[in-house]
Amino acid sequence: MAKQQRKTYRGVKNDKERTMGKLVMAVGSVLEEKGYTGLTIANISRRAGVDRKLVTLYFGSVENLVETYIKDKDYWVAATVGAMEYFGQSPKEGSKGFLESLLTNQMKEFAKNQEMQKVVLWQISEKSDIMSKVTQEREKMSALFFAFADREIGPDKLDLRAISSILVAGIYYLVLHSKNTDSLFCEIDLTTEDGMKRIEDAVKLILKWTYDSVDITPPTA
Repeated sequence: MAKQQRKTYRGVKNDKERTMGKLVMAVGSVLEEKGYTGLTIANISRRAGVDRKLVTLYFGSVENLVETYIKDKDYWVAATVGAMEYFGQSPKEGSKGFLESLLTNQMKEFAKNQEMQKVVLWQISEKSDIMSKVTQEREKMSALFFAFADREIGPDKLDLRAISSILVAGIYYLVLHSKNTDSLFCEIDLTTEDGMKRIEDAVKLILKWTYDSVDITPPTA
């Protein structure tokens, strides 16, 4: 009798997890097709093929469901996990290599993720509680990285926060430009691999100039 109860429990749990997974995936599908304005409980539940009441039952609200999807897909939120491990090991490589890898990977990941392109357009188009919460999650990466960089460089020698802001924002804009505009940008064809490679090389060069401009103290444990 006990075995039968455990089997039933697992079945209910698995059904719930599958349904939640369908709803999260449906957010991405609706977002890609209809944009952020299409993220309604009706559209999402219809795309997932489940009763709309399950959105509230499992996530509390459609806003929480959308937030779950974005946090799961957002590059910076995911990268924070790797950063915690990296900085927890007191790496001797320094912050330059980590930041260079972070930014070039951001460009590659964002360029191939149509759903997150729509999310960023949403973020800069209107004020949203969902995007405010996601932005706060992204800032956890900033806190980890800049604390490490401050120990290495010193907080007063270089405004790495401002430089990083310009690079991150520039990458977002150039990728969106390449996906939504047919024209060149500063005579660079961003729709080609060669064009995007030039941007990647420029990011690396800017970071080289930045770090070469100050005396770096090796990081300590």
